[in-house]
Amino acid sequence: MDPIAPDLLQTLPARIKEVGTSQIGLVADRGRHDPEVIKLWIGEGDLPTPDLVVEAAHRAMLAGETRYTYSRGIPALHQALSDYHRRHWGVEVAPERFSITAGGMNAIMQACQALLEPGDEVIVPAPGWPNLGEAVRVTGGVPVAVPFRQSAAGRFSWPLPDILAAVTPRTRIVVVNSPNNPTGWVMTRPEMEALRDAARARGFWILSDEVYNHFTYGNAIAPSFLQVATPSDRLIVTNTFSKNWAMTGWRAGWVLYPEGLAATFAKLNQYNTTSIPTFIQHAAVAALEQGDGFIRTMVGRCLEARAILVEGLSRLPGVTVFAPDGAFYLMVKVDTGEKSLDLAFRLLEQAKVGVAPGTAFGPEGEGFLRICFAISPDLAREAVARLARVLG
Repeated sequence: MDPIAPDLLQTLPARIKEVGTSQIGLVADRGRHDPEVIKLWIGEGDLPTPDLVVEAAHRAMLAGETRYTYSRGIPALHQALSDYHRRHWGVEVAPERFSITAGGMNAIMQACQALLEPGDEVIVPAPGWPNLGEAVRVTGGVPVAVPFRQSAAGRFSWPLPDILAAVTPRTRIVVVNSPNNPTGWVMTRPEMEALRDAARARGFWILSDEVYNHFTYGNAIAPSFLQVATPSDRLIVTNTFSKNWAMTGWRAGWVLYPEGLAATFAKLNQYNTTSIPTFIQHAAVAALEQGDGFIRTMVGRCLEARAILVEGLSRLPGVTVFAPDGAFYLMVKVDTGEKSLDLAFRLLEQAKVGVAPGTAFGPEGEGFLRICFAISPDLAREAVARLARVLG
């Protein structure tokens, strides 16, 4: 290592030096190039991007859609997003309220850039997707973790009294991720209405990360905050094309903001990325307009794999499985006496199964493993068999 590097590190801003290292990355880096490993550590399905999306990108490239475009994105994509929200949630969202981002992560980062002053507090769920808190930290805010509660039956909840007890005069944002990564908790519409009312009364913003809305295992997709909010509410919704249409590597997402902020997010996009590639935006239009069937296929596979993993892992001694209501992860409690990161390393080595340690999602995740089940049923059965040989 360059001997000067440690000194240079000390010259960086405190908020950057304090950004955490991804424990998912620590596990993945040990096994990502091993073809024998079943890779269940990251939030990514095993299906390829559907042909209808790839072909749309190809046609757009051949048509010359490879140049700069509007910083908020092409108008056709804004309209397709408006139609998509009307079709699935019955809400009318004006096309000018969308800005196209480099994935859901960039959407969250832009929301934090738009709203936070140094020292502002942001309430985040715990255990929670670590990128939420780190985006807050990078932009000068202070993440405040509010833990999920867990019932005797293993169900997770995030009660409004717990959230509001953490609100202070410095609270700027409450972040909601529903369906939740990693717990699978889904916020109900009455809970959304109650938090909306509290936000109106106390003046904080709601940042709703809704990337897993279609991945629910009841009779309906998850509700959206857009169903209980007006265009003037202090609400920002972030989303991505990654999960629904197997487009993780395409880096396309969107941010949806209140009326009157289009110019603000146009500037943020301009100075973050200029815009995402124009041909990818045309592919995203095809996903929105023609990809509902692919979403149903994805959710159906997840439902089957979920059942296989829940049933199989529940039989193992010292293992408790909490069947999620939404998203595509299992939070599995494993009583071996090991730290969750050490256990994840051991399973990678001995079972050739890569999982995420619970502490990747905060200290509240100790004792848990997170397992992605956006996989084929056959792969789920093989993962259970391998884990049983080590944990059984």
